[in-house]
Amino acid sequence: MTTTATTDPAAAATAATTDPQKLSARETWQALYRHFRPHRGVVALGTLCTLIGAATALLQPLAAKSLVERLGGDGSIAGLLLLLTALVVLGTAIESVGAYVLERTAESVVLAARRSLVGRLLRLRLAEVERTQPGDLMSRITSDTTLLRAVTTQSVVSAISGGLSFLATLAMMALLDPVLLGVTLGVIVLIGGCVALVMPKIAQATQRAQEAVGTVSTALERAFGAFRTVKASGAEQRETEAVEAAAHEAWRHGVRSAKWQAVAWSSVGLAVQVSFLAVLGIGGSRVASGATSVATLVAFLLYLFYLIDPVSRLVEAASQYQVGSAAIARIVQAERLETEDAGEPSPPPTTTAPAPASVVFDEVTFRYRDDLPYVHHGVSFEVPGPGMTAFVGPSGAGKTTVFALIERFYEATGGRILVDGEDVRDLPLARLRGAIGYVEQDAPVLAGTLRENLLFAAPEATEADIHGVLVRAKLDALVERLPDGLDTVVGHRGSKLSGGERQRVAIARALLRKPRLLLLDEATSQLDAVNELALRDVVTEVSRDVTVLVVAHRLSTVTLADRIVVMDAGRVRAVGTHTELVARDPLYGELAATQFLASADGGNGAGGNGAATPAGTPRGTP
Repeated sequence: MTTTATTDPAAAATAATTDPQKLSARETWQALYRHFRPHRGVVALGTLCTLIGAATALLQPLAAKSLVERLGGDGSIAGLLLLLTALVVLGTAIESVGAYVLERTAESVVLAARRSLVGRLLRLRLAEVERTQPGDLMSRITSDTTLLRAVTTQSVVSAISGGLSFLATLAMMALLDPVLLGVTLGVIVLIGGCVALVMPKIAQATQRAQEAVGTVSTALERAFGAFRTVKASGAEQRETEAVEAAAHEAWRHGVRSAKWQAVAWSSVGLAVQVSFLAVLGIGGSRVASGATSVATLVAFLLYLFYLIDPVSRLVEAASQYQVGSAAIARIVQAERLETEDAGEPSPPPTTTAPAPASVVFDEVTFRYRDDLPYVHHGVSFEVPGPGMTAFVGPSGAGKTTVFALIERFYEATGGRILVDGEDVRDLPLARLRGAIGYVEQDAPVLAGTLRENLLFAAPEATEADIHGVLVRAKLDALVERLPDGLDTVVGHRGSKLSGGERQRVAIARALLRKPRLLLLDEATSQLDAVNELALRDVVTEVSRDVTVLVVAHRLSTVTLADRIVVMDAGRVRAVGTHTELVARDPLYGELAATQFLASADGGNGAGGNGAATPAGTPRGTP
């Protein structure tokens, strides 16, 4: 069903996506360490390079102190100048190597996180995907993982190197003048307390900014997913405004995060400047009183300015942690979504014809969520196979849900579903789905080439297999017309193909898999009369060796079925052949009569989700 272009995407995203779960500090650290652990050796190397660079910097004020003291004597200062130069060059070179190692590791962290998330999200249960906007899931892979690059490497290194450098600098300052150190620490502690109050605000603003980015992705995915509907409805401006509103929300929270980060960073400069003024004033008086020397004051001031770097690193680490914790919360929430267990892989294809599958529904009940009404109320039927079984009934009777339960897109609430006598809940998903060919009602075609679409479910198929299904699905003439044949790009969602062509591609894709059970959800609804007749013959031929279940609304399809299951309001009301059901089931007789009328008017039968009932005609009862 096509999404209308009038729903507010921001509201939809808000309604469908809960706020990221608030993680405790322990859970956040555990999640961070999980991403950090595989790279801890390389991060240790980068940290070591950073510490060596910091150590060379710590020696520079002492060399400067010796230089100042020697200026008043007759000794040469050339050696000290060379030493200072060597310390600067060596420290810079080593820190550059460390920076490269850390940046490379950061990219590796992002890559690993994305691979892990993609692998997990593509195995989510269908119910989880339907509760979450696709755009929001995409933003967790793209945007949220990007924020990990800093917090899992740079933040860790900044915290370690900044902390050690900070302590080492304080130790050197204590050796030079404990009084001036006390003045410096007093100022730093005072302003540091203010910075600590700002950090949670950075995390909160970043979290909301990331949520807004997810809303932007959702709005764009919604608009491009129904692009023709948007244009046909003249809704370009409304959709533009909706995306702009979501983008403005992301901007607003991003600016708020930037504001608090700017406050934190400016506090570092303020702390150093106030400390400098205090040390200069008090240190000057101590020099005047003879309590300390000018050289010592110069060295202390150099250490004070050097203190900017480790303090900045500590603030950076705290800021990055707050930003990363918001991303971690969203990533962990995605990781906690329920996934399917594929189990053992499906067996390799064989050259022999597969045995047809049997299907049994035994008092099956189902509802999509606990707060929703039941869709199935004790559905029971048997399909021995091979042959064709058609499911008919009004819209909302639960026909398509039968297919979803067989595929285990959802789990039955009660009762049993048996395939070849085995409960589907006991079958590994890979083996169960490996035996099934499934054609959805909207017959999705993926972006890529026609060949890639055909091989999507059967990558091991040969050229002969492909040619065979092209002929059977009446696609051979289309391939001959295409400029690059099977290697022609079909566009986003098959936009370069007609509706009927997309439907035939989906049928060919299912047949290429050589299934034991073929599920067709109104698979010929978009075909013209000639192609429908041809494909109906193909399905009839396939049903001689394969069990075929088809949700049908056209009488021409139903009359060919070996058995017909009539469903109404989530129950099976009758099973039989066309002739038997016309005679004994009023609802089926009504549907069949309506289809006959449609055919008499020159149509191919009612399409959509069910046959229309003529005005004034009462519905039959069991």
